[in-house]
Order: sequence, then structure tokens, then C-alpha cells
Amino acid sequence: MTNPNDTADVHRLLDEAFAGIEMTPERQDLKEEVRANLVARALELQADGLSGGAAARRAVEEFGDIHTIIDGTEPSAYAMNAVLRVRPRPAFVLRTVFLSVAGVAGLAVLALAATAGGVPAAGEAVAALVIALASGAITADALRQETTSNHPMPTGRAAGYGVGTAVTLAGLACGWLYLRGADLAWVVAGTALAMAGIGLLSYLGATQTNRHKQWVMRMAESHAEVGNRFADDPSAAARFGIYTLVVWLIAIAAFVLLTLTVGWLWSWLAIVGGLVAMMILVARMLFVTES
Repeated sequence: MTNPNDTADVHRLLDEAFAGIEMTPERQDLKEEVRANLVARALELQADGLSGGAAARRAVEEFGDIHTIIDGTEPSAYAMNAVLRVRPRPAFVLRTVFLSVAGVAGLAVLALAATAGGVPAAGEAVAALVIALASGAITADALRQETTSNHPMPTGRAAGYGVGTAVTLAGLACGWLYLRGADLAWVVAGTALAMAGIGLLSYLGATQTNRHKQWVMRMAESHAEVGNRFADDPSAAARFGIYTLVVWLIAIAAFVLLTLTVGWLWSWLAIVGGLVAMMILVARMLFVTES
């Protein structure tokens, strides 16, 4: 029969090895498994003639660094994502599909009006309204859902995001109707709606609290030491700011020039070009390969 005094040093040394390590259910199971292995090995060494304390120390030394073992058994990000994955609810998927179909139908009507014509102004207004409402509803509904990495947003705040999205798009729709020949009052109304929507979204974004789940926060902390070139090299950050200003000044100037020469629809190519240039600039300046 095993004498508890023969293994007391094993338990003490094991507790010292795990000191300072945050315990989780998985790590507690690992600790008990290690304990059983160490006790068995210590008893073998005692049978070979070592004292209880010496056998315990030898067993722990043979086992190796516990931190290395824990790091080797921690689940990867992919495994953690697979275990904690939250599947979307079928009702949410159906609502999103129906609302998306309505939004796409509205876009089709506006595209038909812009290319072939023949769509009455009231039809364009209804189509634009459908797009705005569908987008707002999808936004609010999506934020209310629990995801793999985020907790669901409170109903009131999610509805606020939805309203802000719908109002902003409604303001843009008023600008579209003005370009299609509506009165100047549509521009005034559209500007007011767009400013109200952007203001609401800005307020909600500024007061937004953390929605990430605990495992996402722990993973973010583990990657917090990844270098940021702009933080480490202020001169690179300054150059990036200057280059950004130059890129968008050129893009805006090209937008105005194309609007006055070839038309409003083609002028958006300047904005697309500006976005492409910005992506290339970020890739070149933020992620630098060491030579």
C-alpha cells in the first residue's frame, strides 16, 4: 500500500510548478494527469533506493518544463474557433435572404432607370426607400445575433445602428433622385438625413463597449506583442500621413475633373483608384520585409 508521506513531495513540487499559471478545466485535467504520472515514477525511483524527496525531485526533473507542455497542449486558433463556433439561426438566415432579395430588386430598378429609363420617379423613390429599409433591418438583425467571437448587441443599440444605416442611405437616395431630375428640395432633405444618420452612427460607435467573447480577448492579448511599424517608427507614420493626403487630393481632383468632362457616373473611377492606391500604400509601408 502506498504511504502518503512517500508522495507528499511530489504534490508540493507539482503545486510549485503550476504556481502562477491560470487554471482552466483543461489545465486542471492536465495537472491531475501529470500528478498521477509523477507519483508512479517517484514510487519506481523509491523502489530503486532513492529517498522520497530525492525521488520526487528526480521525477519532476525528468518530466521537464511544465510551461512547455502546457503551450504544446493549448488549442490552436482554428481548433478554438471550431469548438466555440456559433451557427446562425435558421430564422435569421431566412430573414436576411428575403431582405437581401428586396434590396437587390430595388437596386435592379435603379439600375434600369439609369440605363434604359422608363421608370417613373415614384418607382425610383420606392426602390430607393426599399434599399434603405432593407439595409437598416439587416444591420439591426445581424447585430442582435450571437456569433462565434461576439456576444449579441442589446436590442436598443442594434436598432439604433439599423436606424442610422437606413437614414443615411435614405439621404443618399434623395441625392440620387435629385440627379435624376427631382427638385432641389430633395438635396436639402437628403443632406439633413445623411447628416442625422452619420451623427447617430458616430455616437453609437463612440459609445460602443466591447462585445468580444473572453476567448477572443485572451487570443488578442497573446498577439499584443506583434510589432507595429508606425508605432516603432514615427517618421514612417509621418510619411504615411503625407502620402495619404497626396493620394486623396489627387483622387478628389480627378473626381471633379471627370465629373465636369465625361460625366458623374465615370467620375467614381477616381475614388476607386484612390482606394487601390491606399491599399498598396498600406501594404508597402506597414508590412515591410526585412532585407
